[in-house]
Amino acid sequence: MANVEHRRPGSALGTGASGTPDPRIGAVRVALWLIAAVLAVRQVAVVLRTPKGERLTDLETWIGPNGVLHVNGSLYDADKFTGTPFAGLALKPLASSAENALGWAWTFGTLGLVVVLGLVAARALPQPVSRRTSLLAAPVAICLLMLSLPVRNTLHLGQTSIIPVLLVLLGCFAVRGERAPGILIGLAAALQPTVLLFAPLLWFTGRRKAAGTAGATFAAATAVAWAAMPHDSSTYWVHHLAGAGLGANPDAGANQSLHGALLRLGLEGPLEIGVFLALGAAVAVVGLRRAITYARDGQLLLAVALTGCVAVAVSPTSWQHQLLWLLLAVVGRVGKRASDRYVWPIAIVLVMTLPSKMMLPNMSALDPVRDNVVLIAALASALFVPFLSRTAPEYRKPIPTSYADPVPARWKWVPLFPFWRRVLTRPNLLLELLLIRVGYSAYQQTRLAATGGTISGGRERAETHGEQIHSIEQFLRIDIEHWFNHLTARTPWMESFFNFYYTSFHFVVPLSVLAILYLRRPAQYRWARSALGFATILALVGFWGYPLAPPRLMEDLNFIDTIHGPQDFSQPDYGTLTKLTNQYAAMPSLHFGWSLWCGLTIAILAPKWWMKALGLLHPLFTVCAIVGTGNHWVLDAVGGAAVVGAGFGLTYLLQGPRVKEALRVGTGVRPAVAAAPGAAGARGATGAAGASPGKEPAAVKGGTGPEKALTPEKLLPTSEKQQAPPPGKAGKAAPGKARETSPDAPDAPPVSKPKGAAGDRTPS
Repeated sequence: MANVEHRRPGSALGTGASGTPDPRIGAVRVALWLIAAVLAVRQVAVVLRTPKGERLTDLETWIGPNGVLHVNGSLYDADKFTGTPFAGLALKPLASSAENALGWAWTFGTLGLVVVLGLVAARALPQPVSRRTSLLAAPVAICLLMLSLPVRNTLHLGQTSIIPVLLVLLGCFAVRGERAPGILIGLAAALQPTVLLFAPLLWFTGRRKAAGTAGATFAAATAVAWAAMPHDSSTYWVHHLAGAGLGANPDAGANQSLHGALLRLGLEGPLEIGVFLALGAAVAVVGLRRAITYARDGQLLLAVALTGCVAVAVSPTSWQHQLLWLLLAVVGRVGKRASDRYVWPIAIVLVMTLPSKMMLPNMSALDPVRDNVVLIAALASALFVPFLSRTAPEYRKPIPTSYADPVPARWKWVPLFPFWRRVLTRPNLLLELLLIRVGYSAYQQTRLAATGGTISGGRERAETHGEQIHSIEQFLRIDIEHWFNHLTARTPWMESFFNFYYTSFHFVVPLSVLAILYLRRPAQYRWARSALGFATILALVGFWGYPLAPPRLMEDLNFIDTIHGPQDFSQPDYGTLTKLTNQYAAMPSLHFGWSLWCGLTIAILAPKWWMKALGLLHPLFTVCAIVGTGNHWVLDAVGGAAVVGAGFGLTYLLQGPRVKEALRVGTGVRPAVAAAPGAAGARGATGAAGASPGKEPAAVKGGTGPEKALTPEKLLPTSEKQQAPPPGKAGKAAPGKARETSPDAPDAPPVSKPKGAAGDRTPS
């Protein structure tokens, strides 16, 4: 089974089907290898630049001058060593090595193991894979491993958790025969007992001799350790129930096992042990059955990943450096649509590379989820995620994504990125929520890091910039902040209204606009979301390069903070809010920038004049609120308008003009519209289809979806609805409907995809 998965189409690396090299793939491959090398150097530099007492702490605890391996008593007396007795026996020869030399050798040795692990995983990808994937898999795998939290934690602590994963992969994919794979997996189980779960996987997939060899190797290694260290072996296997009682804080958030989760939920004693054993048995049975199914389907790497996720869940302790199995689950294919294929790998990569606090908001109600996010992902992988079988038609050919026709731009060189094609269907909701959450968390961290992580770190510079802005406004005679701020403070209704508006609508309105566009205007949603993202990134550059004190934090100018009250300027960090976020991220004002984005988006897309006017009132009220409450200068609003304009401009330059025609949501098919000017029967086609003149041809090739289709009349503005005849009344035998779906309609020719546009390239 493993040998079947090793086969690759073609034999010449970097050559196409005709034997000619592809320079683009070659260039990308070289760039990815360079990135992998840079990441490796960075990880080594981070470890070696860490002060001596703070790096390789676990290795120091084991084999340092005062390490447990130097002590004559039990390994487990100090509660610092949590490995198996066999692991202690294997590490003891290293205790006599020179400490500095061992630290360097351990770091570079671990790095080498990570590279080998990435190469083996890339070679074991389930078939079929494209030529591009086969060439780029190895550098991408190594980059992901270098970025993952388990590998970073392993390098920092000096742990051994890479070794069991590598031994299992070598046993399943690299070595041939039955005896050698069983020995490798048995040795891995001797280092990490839950790895013994791979023996049933081997047994039920027809490799019974390898499964028996794995069990025998595990028993032999354990017996050798018991003979050499009987007291330690008895302590580990009997007293601590295979290590279940080891570790200073098994209820810590770093323990992502079912045992740790139950302890964090408040269960203790016999009840917790009983629940843990029952849940562990259920997870093991269901997870192994799924793993065996996918292994028989030819997806052995996915089966290994699912078995590893089961091992993570049922182990008494699964620390951060032991969670690498979950990253291997990225190879599973989930979703029948091409645009949905990105959701699962992106979710796994985010879970394995970012802290859990960046994945979910800091809300007490979400604490149980945030504290166990890796465990939840592992359980979902092992038990619930519906990975596609290789026999499913969508495994090789997912339902394609619908793209808009190229729209002529004012300049020939627009769009700059022709491959960034304009998608008509709505993106996956889970993926959008993940990206919005991670993007906002990165935004928060960048705001805080702009002053070196503290408010006091940038106070002097920010106040100097505040004096500069105030002087420029005085020169331009637009320094109205002081007058309007005091007017607001002495007018109760203005103070209440602007305080409420400033604190309440900053997030609610943009999220509401995005939600409405996502539900009703999916093609326009991508355009608006891209513009908002570009504007926010440009604003972060401004926060970083030009920290600015808002008027309310300029002590000598006598402004009134109408929201937070008087500030104690004698303290470096004054006020409650200043301890939570960077108050000097004022230029440009994203309060006004986001509100202007909302107003422009509504004004451009809303079908009625009163909706457009209401949308434009939002930035007007916002600029009054930010100035009246003393939170921004007038020029901050000008900066916010500038980044929003640049965001829309960048979207236009990179993607081209926005999609303007309506769409039958969920089918990927546009409503029937008029043929090109000059075509025979163009006017009649317009009347028959019920679409307004000027629309582009009807059908977009590719893409259907499970969502319920909306009729064109529901998506067209009211004025166009009145012109549209009822379905079935236009022409003979309802030709409008036939023209919507038939690519052979003479007055609505199909839109062909540009050459080289095969596959899904949905921008995220």
